[in-house]
Amino acid sequence: MLDDGTGRIRPELRPLFDLLAAMEQPGSGLAWLAMRRNHPGNAAALLQRLALGQIPLTHDAFHELQPWRTAAHLEELMMASGALPAVDKYICSFQRWLPGYLASVDNTVHVKTIRLFATWHVLPALRARAERSNITPSVRRNAAEQITYATTFLTWLDKRGRRLGSCRQSDIDAWYAENTEHARTRLRAFLTWAMQSRQCPRSLSLPAMKISRRAPLTEEKRLAALRRLLIDTHVPQRLRVAGIIVLLYAQPLTRVVQLTVDDLLRDGEDVFLRLGEPPSPVPGPVASLLLDYIAARDNMNTATNRASRWLFPGRRAGQPCRPDHLSALLDEIGVSVAAGRGAAIRQQLLEIPAPVVADALNYHDKTTARLLREGGGGWNRYAAGEHGTSP
Repeated sequence: MLDDGTGRIRPELRPLFDLLAAMEQPGSGLAWLAMRRNHPGNAAALLQRLALGQIPLTHDAFHELQPWRTAAHLEELMMASGALPAVDKYICSFQRWLPGYLASVDNTVHVKTIRLFATWHVLPALRARAERSNITPSVRRNAAEQITYATTFLTWLDKRGRRLGSCRQSDIDAWYAENTEHARTRLRAFLTWAMQSRQCPRSLSLPAMKISRRAPLTEEKRLAALRRLLIDTHVPQRLRVAGIIVLLYAQPLTRVVQLTVDDLLRDGEDVFLRLGEPPSPVPGPVASLLLDYIAARDNMNTATNRASRWLFPGRRAGQPCRPDHLSALLDEIGVSVAAGRGAAIRQQLLEIPAPVVADALNYHDKTTARLLREGGGGWNRYAAGEHGTSP
């Protein structure tokens, strides 16, 4: 399917051909090619068009293809093989979604404003996040919701006889009074950008955001969950490992899925997990589970992740498992990620100084200091030395 009709493969597509041909178990690849065979835009048809040069080898060209799911998967295979330059998949997803969304907005003035907001704020923020760490599904979802809530707000202003440029403080106050905290939070970025770019009066004031936090597990429940994950062989091994990393090392799933097999270090009989500096020691039973899991990871038998180093390989080419998907699976087996993380880091802070916890677990020192204060502790009040006896 990748030949140009003369039996030759375009040199630019040779990496993709090699990737597809190297599958140890090609059955899933053949099934993918056979899907929707009689529909335009199926995988086989897209590969044929690539071979004939009918699809330019650019991300923009792939973003215009339909159906988008097939095009997105093929684009990721192209990036994994090196046939296309690597771009964060969630940025690609957002850029693929935006034109279709804007086409659904009837008001041309609103379309112009939203396009400016997306071009000069949302996309730069996504690219900066990608360079700094990694974009998660929740970050991608937040970017889309910023766009949709901005559109909703502009439509709401129209009904009040206002344009964005004539928006008043009474309008802002009315919007905040009529809408949920989620809607207020998502609109905030748009209003801030509009004031900074003089799309609306800079004198407007936005109410402070409310921050809510889920209560952590009790230490007894955290230990019970750890014990279950260590011994319950009916739970899939991938979930046991992910849950233990959360409950033992207070790691968010956005970091857990970014771990690779190279982050598990061995020094003789000792095993360490590289989360920060220095690497954290892994207790014996957990080390055995981790090593067994690495030898039998999921999603390793297709072109998608054939040589993956991810600790939790995903189903998409070159990508780890999605943190939101992993979180949903852990919820199904009764492991609350947010509550478990809170319990784990508070227990760490009771035993170890906050700066040490921050370095070892890759947390910001201000975060650990805040959590310590909330827990009633205060390592920063103590001077170094032995305090077991009085002077």
